Amino acid sequence: MKESSSPQLDEFIDALWLADGLAKNTLAAYRSDLALFSHWLAERNIDLPAATEADIDGYLAFLHTRAEKVRPATLRRLQAALRRFYRWLIEQGRITADPLLNIQAPVAGERFPKTLSEKNVEDLLAAPDIATPLGLRDRAMFELLYATGLRVSELVGLKLFSVSLDDRVVRTFGKGSKERLVPMGEVAADWLTRWLREGRPAVLKGQASDFIFVTGRKNSTNTGMTRQMAWTLIKKHAQAAGIPAARISPHVLRHAFATHLLNHGADLRVVQLLLGHTDISTTQVYTHVARARLKELHTTHHPRG
Repeated sequence: MKESSSPQLDEFIDALWLADGLAKNTLAAYRSDLALFSHWLAERNIDLPAATEADIDGYLAFLHTRAEKVRPATLRRLQAALRRFYRWLIEQGRITADPLLNIQAPVAGERFPKTLSEKNVEDLLAAPDIATPLGLRDRAMFELLYATGLRVSELVGLKLFSVSLDDRVVRTFGKGSKERLVPMGEVAADWLTRWLREGRPAVLKGQASDFIFVTGRKNSTNTGMTRQMAWTLIKKHAQAAGIPAARISPHVLRHAFATHLLNHGADLRVVQLLLGHTDISTTQVYTHVARARLKELHTTHHPRG
């Protein structure tokens, strides 16, 4: 199905960005979802603002009958986009009734983040060969990811002015370009210091770059490491550490950071701030993982477990 767009849809996306400062990827996904629905309606000679509850039900039924399976998360995002769009039309006085008023949101299944045990993390951190500059870089990257809970995209975007080693604080910009300050522990700061002093100059070989984590490849000093390369390195070292592939994800150390903090008694609100989540319900998923780990420890070690 082709996407179609309209000045009205462009206006809505601009309004959404101004109101909420959503990330580019989120706005692009909303635009795509609404454009596909608009195209489906256009084939039936219906304008997007004029869609009724029956039209939306028909579209949802159409998606369920497609050969390509539509993920529940995609359906939830679609309905979120539709709800925002039609509420915006009501606020603008362009329609008088919400066509989604009686349409139930799809039930969210339990979807827990993949995480690692503390032993897994220790094995992953120890996997890079720190006798080499690149191994030193990878160790510093992994230590910083685990110490701060940064997203991989936030990590590779760090520049030299983003980190205060004296204060052991990282300044980063997360989704929607929202700034936050995240503390890092002494161990991560020590590895980062060692990388900056010993490894990074050897990798750059006289080239200049503002980015902390560099590759040394020509023409890469102005852009730093890519998110895809960082993910490739995580997979490579995880495999070397003997960690099952099923346990690995791009955010595996971010998930471990949150889960292990909760396992050791951290307050959920604190973890929310450290992760940069605007909604605490996003962070609460980690309580399920942490609780499962605590039950496992109780069963293993308690005399009446």
